[in-house]
Amino acid sequence: MPLNPMISVLFVCLGNICRSPLAEGVFRHKVAEAGLSDQFFIDSAGTGGWHAGDPPDRRSIAVAARYGIAIHEQCARKLVREDFDRFDLILGLDRQNLSDIRRLQPTGTKAKVGLYLEQALGLRKDVPDPYYGGPKDFETVYGLCEDASVALLKQLTGPDFAAT
Repeated sequence: MPLNPMISVLFVCLGNICRSPLAEGVFRHKVAEAGLSDQFFIDSAGTGGWHAGDPPDRRSIAVAARYGIAIHEQCARKLVREDFDRFDLILGLDRQNLSDIRRLQPTGTKAKVGLYLEQALGLRKDVPDPYYGGPKDFETVYGLCEDASVALLKQLTGPDFAAT
């Protein structure tokens, strides 16, 4: 993590192997394309820890690779208390995870917590879990992450953004 990141964003789904790794990877890619990698700290986590230490689901890796984004080196981890002070923005990929994140957030921590598509696109809508689906479901998640990443980056680098 950079010493003084301007903006830190954490994407959270249930197991941190399908949706949140894609959200992290796509957002990281958009930030890099904008030449702002040194201005952001980006990560992902799961509200459950049963996949901790595992790479993303092979189908998430495959859909990201089709668009030139490498997420194969990511490693699943569980959301921890320190994340609420480490990150400026914690985004749940669905309403159930958002509820769990809010329940876990200690009082007085700095993170703003929100629903990913609502924060980025103004849509009170979940990113669907593709785990039990097929390639089309992973494409759908990728497309949502693509649209949301573009909008979130514009939002976070608006007129008040101070690039160093």
